[in-house]
Amino acid sequence: MKNANTWPPAVTLTGNAALLVPLDQSHAADLMEAAADGTLHKLWYTMIPSAVDVPKEIDRRNQLRDAGNMLPFTIFDLASGKAVGMTTYMNIEAIHKRLEIGSTWYRKSAQRTRLNTEVKILMLRHAFEELQCNVVEFRTHVINQQSRRAIERLGAKLDGILRNNMIMANGSLRDTAVYSIIASEWPTVNAHLQWQIDRPR
Repeated sequence: MKNANTWPPAVTLTGNAALLVPLDQSHAADLMEAAADGTLHKLWYTMIPSAVDVPKEIDRRNQLRDAGNMLPFTIFDLASGKAVGMTTYMNIEAIHKRLEIGSTWYRKSAQRTRLNTEVKILMLRHAFEELQCNVVEFRTHVINQQSRRAIERLGAKLDGILRNNMIMANGSLRDTAVYSIIASEWPTVNAHLQWQIDRPR
């Protein structure tokens, strides 16, 4: 049963290219198609569901939502009207006004696009300007260089490496690279991300 007082409250975030809405089983068909684009789940150092596991993943994330630990979103591409991935606010600590943006994946055709940048702007803007967060974190496998470069392009700074802090599905131990953006950095980060969206291609 959902707690009406859960922080952060459910919200829809709308941009020019992207729409983020609370994750729901009604999005499963699009998300199953998205998960099958590029067989992303075969990357052993990520935790992306296979197409067949998408409905179960939707349930898992919403159970974490009900417990107050996660706010999961479906990412829609406004141009096509289709769901192209998932993202979340996670590892939420309301008392400290901190959260992590993570468990994010996109169909292969939507990766490294303006849509991805806009999703991060929408989530960071909401976190810092509406939720008044003190810090927003990003975490990834230390060997996931594509993810680390993307996080660094946002303007996040490396806080450090948590060694052997997670057991992966294949039994290997994950060293986790932890990045963050703090509230005082947000105006500069926001300006830079908006420039990336607006600059001529």
